[in-house]
Amino acid sequence: MTEPNDAWRTLMGCVTPLPVEPCALDRCLYRFLAQPVLADRDIPAADRAAMDGYAVRADDVASAPTTLRVVGEVAAGSAARPALTCGQCVRIFTGANVPPDADAVVMVEDTTAPFDDAVTLLKPAQRGQHILRRGENARLDDVLLPQGAALDAVALAVCAAVGCVEPLVRARPRVAVITTGAELKQPEERVGVHEIRDSNGPMLVAAVAEHGFGPATCVSASDDFKELLLALRQALGTATVVLVTGGVSVGKYDLVPDVIREAGGTIRYHGVAMKPGKPQLFATAENGRTIFGLPGNPLSVLTGFHEFVLPALRSLAGCPETACRRVLRLPLLTGVTTKGRQLHFLPGRLVQTAGGTTAESIPNAGSADLVAGSKADGMILVPAGVSSLPAGAIVEFRPWRLL
Repeated sequence: MTEPNDAWRTLMGCVTPLPVEPCALDRCLYRFLAQPVLADRDIPAADRAAMDGYAVRADDVASAPTTLRVVGEVAAGSAARPALTCGQCVRIFTGANVPPDADAVVMVEDTTAPFDDAVTLLKPAQRGQHILRRGENARLDDVLLPQGAALDAVALAVCAAVGCVEPLVRARPRVAVITTGAELKQPEERVGVHEIRDSNGPMLVAAVAEHGFGPATCVSASDDFKELLLALRQALGTATVVLVTGGVSVGKYDLVPDVIREAGGTIRYHGVAMKPGKPQLFATAENGRTIFGLPGNPLSVLTGFHEFVLPALRSLAGCPETACRRVLRLPLLTGVTTKGRQLHFLPGRLVQTAGGTTAESIPNAGSADLVAGSKADGMILVPAGVSSLPAGAIVEFRPWRLL
């Protein structure tokens, strides 16, 4: 039995980030940068008005009320640079460049305009007020997004703002899912009392897509060696990562380990000291392919996916190792108990209280309890050897949902 941290180190030792490629911005969502994005100029590139109002010389508005002559107008996007002398001001709008002779902006709410060419300023002005200074956000060649940064919506906006229209990113891993079991039927089929509909396939395909690694392919195979071998070989021919659910334990019909070996794979670990998900395995194949064998019960699948599979996908895509497994540290809303022998993952939900966010364990009937899983936001991690934790204890929480 492999300890979870040893399994993690083994996994990270076998996963190499995929090649670098340029990618158009409209195809970059959820990609990871292979090189930093730098500012291509000072941001902003000139002193800019932070408010609609009037650009003034602060010395002219040392006391108020004061009436100044309006000698021009500058809108956002205008290249106008009207000159100011004593007693003059310029009408200005948010985002417009401040005229070179002005050193303050008085917002329109603090003025009244008795004539078209004059304005009365009702409050004194201070130098620099309501002006966003050149380079205040960033200077030329500043690193705006570091290597390994995830390109979410805001990061893509940063790329666009500095003209980085084809950032260099890591290639995205291709994922194939194989669900196994003679008892499996497709969701649209009728089922007998001895059969179940395949929920793992749709769940994994959706989970892969939800985190930016879709679309994944999915096929089902019965507990037949030749059928499983054909499915695995076909998946390895097209995918970077293959996920197999079911058939990974040590029973008569648990054929996946031998199928992996026959397909040329090398099993790196088989059996992890955790609950649920103990029988899972990880294997490598030629050309950098990886295979994850996950137990068939849904909570075991979800636990293995978020603990090992998703972090591996992120690592392949260029995410730094320290950011691959996301975790929150939260107080327990209510106490929990376990058998304590190994690392336990308890389905949990996030609960907002007056004191902040807490984690609450969700009762479940075991690793086949998909209904309990549907109520969970993630898993509460209870360390090996710990049989109980009181309310208020700080725990690690592995989020499932995008938070």
